[in-house]
Amino acid sequence: MMKQILLIVMCLIAFTVPQKAQNSKGLLLIDIQEFYFPGGAVELVGAEQASAKAASILDYFRENDLLVIHVVHKVKSGGEIHHLLKPLDSEKVITKTDVNAFNGTDLKECIDKAGIEELVIIGMQTHMCLEAAVRAAADLGYKVTVVDSACATRDLEYDGVVIPALQVHASTLSTLKSYAEIISFEVFREKFLN
Repeated sequence: MMKQILLIVMCLIAFTVPQKAQNSKGLLLIDIQEFYFPGGAVELVGAEQASAKAASILDYFRENDLLVIHVVHKVKSGGEIHHLLKPLDSEKVITKTDVNAFNGTDLKECIDKAGIEELVIIGMQTHMCLEAAVRAAADLGYKVTVVDSACATRDLEYDGVVIPALQVHASTLSTLKSYAEIISFEVFREKFLN
């Protein structure tokens, strides 16, 4: 009799205590497109390594039936999503014409419709479209995580001074710490893959 009462109490607790759904997480893949890879119009430093890490992250989200949204920038050539990250038919692809993926698209509506509260955002270029998506997502109230080595950028130049890609990447991620949790791929593996 006592076991039955205990079982009933446990069931009541399970149904009345709010549970945070695992599917409240989503993945945004920002502009991982062919024109950023070797031979493309805007080659990034470390694009191939970043895309390999992004593919592992994508696999995790797919295996756990979590929301995946691919964002692509509309370009005349080289705009195909990189072959390691080709979208499944069930995955949303959003085409943007602005740096910020939320401007002029239905990205926010797709995220909200799926009940997503937390976003993992990865992609290209760290200092441009990735940064804009992270800042916008945080401003809209989402909890944001960026996996640093699943992003890539390029050397920049200003007033005759060349800023190496590694420094551009690091300085951008340093400022994004105010908007998101910035983690390594190893930390992602520990938190999500185990």
